[in-house]
Amino acid sequence: MDYKFPDGLKYASTHEWIRIENSIATVGITDYAQHQLGDIVFVELPEVGVVFEKGSNAAEIESVKAVGDLIMPLSGEIIAVNQKLADNPGFVNSSPFAEGWMIKIEYSDENEIDELLSADKYKQIIQNEEN
Repeated sequence: MDYKFPDGLKYASTHEWIRIENSIATVGITDYAQHQLGDIVFVELPEVGVVFEKGSNAAEIESVKAVGDLIMPLSGEIIAVNQKLADNPGFVNSSPFAEGWMIKIEYSDENEIDELLSADKYKQIIQNEEN
């Protein structure tokens, strides 16, 4: 399978992508993750204003095959959620890096960004999982 890895993003080993802009991180699941889940039928997003620690479950992603979690790649406060996913959860499949974004975080610990992966490092994780 030929997955997409857009430039300018960071990745988490738990299959989230992260776009850092100023002190805001936009987060969604990767192309690989949406392929693994299959057709997404429902996304349960957190409330705006909730603060999560890195590594905690922030959202639930239900597909016809399985239920997955969106794991917080950075500690911080939820400042926006993608309301479009309530009516169109399939955006996560059709446009995981654009229309299918899930949450925006005002992150609280800049050092955690250094722990995120480059596209190349993330590709290695996927290759290991598939072999």
